[in-house]
Amino acid sequence: MFTAAVIVGNPKPQSRTRDAAERLASALGATSTTIEVSELGAGLLGFGDPLVADAVARVQDADLVIAASPTFKGTYSGLLKLFLDQFATATGLAGRVAVPLMLGAGPAHALAPELSLKPVLVELGAICPAQGLYQLDKRYAEEGALDTWLGAWAPAIHASLREDGSR
Repeated sequence: MFTAAVIVGNPKPQSRTRDAAERLASALGATSTTIEVSELGAGLLGFGDPLVADAVARVQDADLVIAASPTFKGTYSGLLKLFLDQFATATGLAGRVAVPLMLGAGPAHALAPELSLKPVLVELGAICPAQGLYQLDKRYAEEGALDTWLGAWAPAIHASLREDGSR
């Protein structure tokens, strides 16, 4: 068994983004903890806030990081950016396996997890062995994209978790 930190960068708490990310963690077999970035408040605007520091530590303690965001203007949310800025370049997520997950209204932004979110996770030191997951926000729970993605990428994620010393 391994642990996952689900980071939800949606401004709306209890969002479809959160549900999709928690479904992904569960489907991968992880015990997860969820961080609703919207609940961290103004502490995100600086450095050293104890609530934000605790959230960062929970992410760094996990084996797997799922960074989830709705798609805004073809990229991830500014809220998620504020949280990711709390991690040190190259070392902040070192040794963590990460998956970028984004929800969007249509297929036009299907590459957003790969082109915008994955590079940031790698910049922070994360290992991203799988293609980012993009799901349609209105149909994510039944469209089959998660099952297709799992069939293609779950073996690589599990192998990466074993290789880096995780469960």
